[in-house]
Amino acid sequence: VPFASPAFMIVSCLNAFRHGCRVLVCICVCFFSVPACASTAPSAVGKSSERSIALYHTHTGERLKVVYYRDGRYREDALDKINHFLRDFRTGDKAEVDPTTLDIVHDVQQGVGYKGEVHIVSAYRSEKTNEMLRQRSASSGVAKKSKHIEAKAIDFRLPGVDTRRIRDVAVNLGRGGVGYYRKSDFIHVDSGRVRYW
Repeated sequence: VPFASPAFMIVSCLNAFRHGCRVLVCICVCFFSVPACASTAPSAVGKSSERSIALYHTHTGERLKVVYYRDGRYREDALDKINHFLRDFRTGDKAEVDPTTLDIVHDVQQGVGYKGEVHIVSAYRSEKTNEMLRQRSASSGVAKKSKHIEAKAIDFRLPGVDTRRIRDVAVNLGRGGVGYYRKSDFIHVDSGRVRYW
């Protein structure tokens, strides 16, 4: 059975709407929505078949290079290594780092064309450490309900790349929070709501 032309379907939808035929309107919506979804899904899935990241911890001196996403899924063994690497180095406490935060760091790195190690300034923080940092200085900028406590935030720098450029690329992604710390020369990214400071 041949399909009706798109033009015919558009006219039919408009006529149905004018005459109050809600059932036909719903059918029209489904008719046009399904192909649209079908066309966008493969591109989203195939955007990146493998994601790797190389990390250097500025406080512990540790290094880690790992493929954390492959064949459409996050690799649990890689995430376990990352969770240990991004632990609260002051207390030794660990948490499950939100992999979408890793994706933001990965995409920022790709956006500036940087292929070296990501220098980690801060990642997961226990509530005890977060409160200690808050009390250290009134102008510390450490939030009481920091995304670091939820393991959804990473502070980092990319050696040799202007931090303002890193910030601009992160902002242009439009995903989560982005903080720019000029004096300390790092940026903050998190997987919370979109906001900038």
